[in-house]
Amino acid sequence: MTIQLYNTLTRRKEPFQPLEKDRVHFYVCGPTVYNFIHIGNARVFVFFDVVRRYLTYRGYEVHYIQNFTDVDDRLIKQSIEEGRAVPEVAESYIKAYFEDMDDLGVNRADVHPRATEHIKEMQDAIRALIKKGYAYEVDGDVYYRPLKKEDYGQLSNQPLEELKAGARIEMNDRKDNPLDFALWKKAKPGEISWDSPWGKGRPGWHIECSAMARKYLGDTLDIHAGGMDLCFPHHENEIAQSEAWTGKPFARYWLHNGFINMGAEKMSKSLGNVERVRDLRSRYTGRELRWFLLSAHYRNPISFSDESIRQIGGAIARIDTAVTNLSHRIGAALDGEAEKVMRERLRTLTVDFEKAMDDDLNTANAISVLFEGVHLANELVARDVVSRGSLEAVLGWLNHFGGDILGLVKTTREVDLEAEIEAKIEERQQARRDRDFSRADAIRDELAAQGILLEDTPQGVRWRRK
Repeated sequence: MTIQLYNTLTRRKEPFQPLEKDRVHFYVCGPTVYNFIHIGNARVFVFFDVVRRYLTYRGYEVHYIQNFTDVDDRLIKQSIEEGRAVPEVAESYIKAYFEDMDDLGVNRADVHPRATEHIKEMQDAIRALIKKGYAYEVDGDVYYRPLKKEDYGQLSNQPLEELKAGARIEMNDRKDNPLDFALWKKAKPGEISWDSPWGKGRPGWHIECSAMARKYLGDTLDIHAGGMDLCFPHHENEIAQSEAWTGKPFARYWLHNGFINMGAEKMSKSLGNVERVRDLRSRYTGRELRWFLLSAHYRNPISFSDESIRQIGGAIARIDTAVTNLSHRIGAALDGEAEKVMRERLRTLTVDFEKAMDDDLNTANAISVLFEGVHLANELVARDVVSRGSLEAVLGWLNHFGGDILGLVKTTREVDLEAEIEAKIEERQQARRDRDFSRADAIRDELAAQGILLEDTPQGVRWRRK
């Protein structure tokens, strides 16, 4: 079956056919690094991490780019509040981003370009747009004329009046049209800036991704993705300026994930119900959060609650138990190849898994298939006699589809390592109860040398990898 993707641009499912037969050019809009990321941001990065893994499984060479916006109005404001330079603020939150994503099992992109490292590329794009009449300079600011492009608004599918209401419109009367947006912003006194043909300044938000995407992936991307909140104005404006710049389609498939609700309310800063990943990690494991983010179809909204995470914790425990039991049985099992009936049942599971993912990347249905694999594992382990080949085949299936693709199943070695860490933590706790603080400190140092950091909380000791 051909992979079917829902394309926001055409508002229908379409067969996935990249420009190059076996290669996918894939760009995901990364965070603006002025603060810690929240769980809504994390849904983007976790889900498209799975998409990348699945496309790789399906035989594609995936060139995956995810940027960092490390200069904009919010970063400048944050730098003033924190009393640190913009680059220092950005660097600290990029580091925090990777810590959060490592804990949620998100693999690094092939390239994580930063806006501030691509000023030349942005200026080249702006010069080209001015030359073509799509952009104009006013006293050090450069604006783009989106209405010059006849199909502007096609991605978000909104009337122009609604687009104006939703746009980030700067209140000044120097624009030709209120919908015109900034490609280059004149520097205010004391702001971070770069030299340019239009004076000292910095790039606008939208031109950053256009320039970085073209540098690393070419004129036309196969997939451009991000949260639904980016559909307008960011992605709409990227299309307008990129296609005016190159004269070619900017992206073939546009994928957008839905929002996260906190109970019955949409998560938003105005309501004060935003949950940062950094804070959630003190209450839940990274795998629990990852599972939650994949538990609904990506285009649907998803509701966050403590109860939903508790249920996920139980599901993860059942999977870990199945993996551990399979591993233990393998050690004592009789030699022998996998039974034919077992191979057939695994082949059926594989077909069902691919059917779920091929149908617009339905991770919720794929997780259901994963649990069918867990049921098969439990059935196998319960037998009095079973061949090593059958046990290894089922364990391999769980590790591959549940681990390599979904990132939800830990390998046997990972489970064993975590058991060793937990045992060390308990040894440290006993040493503290015995008031043997030098031994407790030595255990902490031993774990730190292995990249394991401990955090003593009112709820107990939590650990994470550096």
